[in-house]
Amino acid sequence: MGKIPTAVFEFFENKILMFITLEGPEGSGKSSQLPVLADWLREQGFSIYTTREPGGTSISDQVRTILHDLENTAMHPRTEILLYLASRAQHVEEVIRPLLEKDTIVLCDRYADSTLAYQGYGHGFDISTLKKLLDFSTGGLYPDLTILLDLDVVIGLERRKQSGGEWNRLDAYALAFHKRVREGYLILAAEEPQRWQIVNAAQSFEEVQATLRETVMVALEKVIK
Repeated sequence: MGKIPTAVFEFFENKILMFITLEGPEGSGKSSQLPVLADWLREQGFSIYTTREPGGTSISDQVRTILHDLENTAMHPRTEILLYLASRAQHVEEVIRPLLEKDTIVLCDRYADSTLAYQGYGHGFDISTLKKLLDFSTGGLYPDLTILLDLDVVIGLERRKQSGGEWNRLDAYALAFHKRVREGYLILAAEEPQRWQIVNAAQSFEEVQATLRETVMVALEKVIK
C-alpha cells in the first residue's frame, strides 16, 4: 500500500485540517512543549486536538502499559514492533483519522517515525520492511509536518532522570541504542526535508517553544495563502 495524502490543508468554514507530529530522542522535551504549543494555537483561533503514542485510546493505553513496563525486559524486539503497530492502528482508526475528517488540527507526541527511529535504526531492523508494516498499521496516514526536537542523547537521558517522570523500559536501553535512534531521526529528516523541520532542543524551554510556534505558523500560513 502506498502513502495516501492526508487530505489535509482543506478548508471547512475557514478551518484547516493538518496532522502535525513531534518526534525526538528521550528527554528532548516533546511532551512538555506540546501542550503549551496547543494552548497557544487555540488562542490564535485554531481547533486543536492533542494526543500521544503509544496511547491515545483505551486499547492503545493498555498496550502502552505493557510496552513501558520495566518488568518486561524479556520482550523480543519483534514483539515490541508488533505491539507498537497494534497500538497505532487503533489510535489512527478511533481518533486521528476521524478528527482529520472534521475541522481539527491534530498534534501528536510521536507517531510512525518513532518506529523507524527506535525499532529500525535503534534495534537494526530492516527499514523497508518496517515501512510496509507502517503502511498497513496506519492505513497510509502520514503527517503533513513533523518537527524533530534534536538533542544530544547524554543530555536527554540526564534530563529524563532529573525530571522525576516515568522511567520506562525503552529509557533503560543502552546509550549506544539511544545514539542510533538519534542518528536515525536525522537520517529520516534528511530524506524528507519537505515534511521535517529540526529544532535545537538544547535551547531554553522558551526558545524551543518560540521556534515551534514559528515553525507551525509558517506551515499554516503557506496553506492560508
